[in-house]
Amino acid sequence: MPKSDAPSKDRSTVRTLLRLWPYVRPVRTRLITAAFVAIVASCTGLVFPLVLKWMVDGPVADGDPAGVWLGALVLLLLGVAEALLFGLRRWLVARPLASVEAAMRADLFRHLQRLPVSFHDRWASGQLLSRGTTDLMLLRMFLAFPLTFLLVNGATILVGVIILLGQDFTLGLVLLAPVVPMVIACAYYEGRYTAVARRAQDQVGDLTTVVEESVLGIRIIKGFGRHRSQARAFRELSHTLRGTELVKARILASIYAVIMALPEAAIGAALVLGTVRVADGDLSTGTLVAFLSTALALRWPVESIGFLLAMSQESATATERYFEVMDAEPEAAGPRTADAAAPAAGGGLQFHGVEFRYPDAGPDAPPVLTHIDLHVRPGETMAVVGATGSGKTTLTALVPRLHEVTGGRITLDGEDITAMDREHLRTLVAVAFEEPTLFSATVGENVLMGAGKTAGEAELDRALEVAQADFAHALPQGTGTQVGEQGLSLSGGQRQRLALARAVVGRPRFLVLDDPLSALDVHTEALVEAALRRVLADTTALVVAHRPSTVQLADRVALLSGGRVAAVGTHQELLRENAEYAWLMSGADTPAEPTVEPTAEPTAAEEAAR
Repeated sequence: MPKSDAPSKDRSTVRTLLRLWPYVRPVRTRLITAAFVAIVASCTGLVFPLVLKWMVDGPVADGDPAGVWLGALVLLLLGVAEALLFGLRRWLVARPLASVEAAMRADLFRHLQRLPVSFHDRWASGQLLSRGTTDLMLLRMFLAFPLTFLLVNGATILVGVIILLGQDFTLGLVLLAPVVPMVIACAYYEGRYTAVARRAQDQVGDLTTVVEESVLGIRIIKGFGRHRSQARAFRELSHTLRGTELVKARILASIYAVIMALPEAAIGAALVLGTVRVADGDLSTGTLVAFLSTALALRWPVESIGFLLAMSQESATATERYFEVMDAEPEAAGPRTADAAAPAAGGGLQFHGVEFRYPDAGPDAPPVLTHIDLHVRPGETMAVVGATGSGKTTLTALVPRLHEVTGGRITLDGEDITAMDREHLRTLVAVAFEEPTLFSATVGENVLMGAGKTAGEAELDRALEVAQADFAHALPQGTGTQVGEQGLSLSGGQRQRLALARAVVGRPRFLVLDDPLSALDVHTEALVEAALRRVLADTTALVVAHRPSTVQLADRVALLSGGRVAAVGTHQELLRENAEYAWLMSGADTPAEPTVEPTAEPTAAEEAAR
């Protein structure tokens, strides 16, 4: 999974955060209004010291109780006004920011669906999950609090400084003395904190991956007694994340130490100097009280800078991680060869000089498939047979464009599939994989996923009959029964039959089956094959097969060897004429010499992908 332990070198924090603008723009009016309300509320708090100055130098000094009560009433009204304004700000931002988070999450999910299979092969699911949850939560918090209060506190500090300098210029300069060292310290710690924050968020993604894999693979973990090793892996990642978080805490503590110590020292110095001047008669008591009250009112805006900057850095990292996924290129047509636009002769499914290599393969790596020329005639069923690693599954994945060909072309009824809209292509081609995937939905919803929106109970019952999946009617709620995550509440054979039903429910023109009967017992397999023959008679099908019983469903058989088509013929012809095919079908211990030598051993990545 591509990730970085350092922030992007060519994009500042501000430029990174500006990428959120398209999502913020629709709610900008409410956010700007909320920021203005917050500035007014914060500046209202700066009126308190001015009222105190009037009270100390006026009613208190003159012994006027009525004036003191008037001042207290003014302070009470100011406090109520400040509280109401901050409450209004919170109300203004709550709904729009929830909408922003929802829009970003929806865009991320849609984009993930459009990204090619090769992208998902490279990225750990936990990393993608953390971007859609933790990172978006950080961004919502940033828009709700740091973004607003960096502006609010900046405006408050500016107004406060003007008030301080207006009350006493000399004491104001004393309080401004720490500004330069604070700016230098913040700039020094910014880069360090950003790098550590990025590392921590990536480690959260790694930890999420381990948790997810442990939950989904709980049967394997328990079956092999690997709970201790999984717990150890979790502990090690947790310990690493803990160490990173402690580094973040140390950096943040250093920022806080500087930001809090220097202003406190300046306030202390101003207090001493102001007291001396009051004693000398150069400064009124009310002015000193108002000055110190204003300085204390500015403590929170100043001290919060470290916290707000830290949250901004984490939010910039979250933004960067979010757009790492959003910037990934969605599925695009594969490169065409020079003759890609030439009209194709005949109908059915045709492979014209098809070559394929995986996107992450090295430049010198040989292709997984090379010079594949194959014609499945309209209405014909072609079985694909070959040894493990010969490229059978890869070949079938090219038809619905789960992978893009890197050479040659594939046509359906004479039309190049790269010229078709993917959505249209996948309404023409239905697939069933050897490893069936079911979703946390009802049996009916899982099966009808392979049909159009108008499909109903009649289509569902027909598909279940073809796949010999009538067991669905005997479930507690029939076809309305929830099958649970990954369908693990069902047996392997039941899941495979439901996946087959999903493939045939839409009556597709082209059917691609990757060893769809491997998990069935021989009796159920015979029943499924008998029903499947009726479906295959009305469609053009490409079927990966390992067993003679599955091969006999086909009109013809293509033998793959070393990424090439070694032979094509009927099952009986190949048994008589091809030694490698006869060996594959016989299950003998000693292999025959392959008809076509493999071009090269597949790489580890290619073998894993197959």
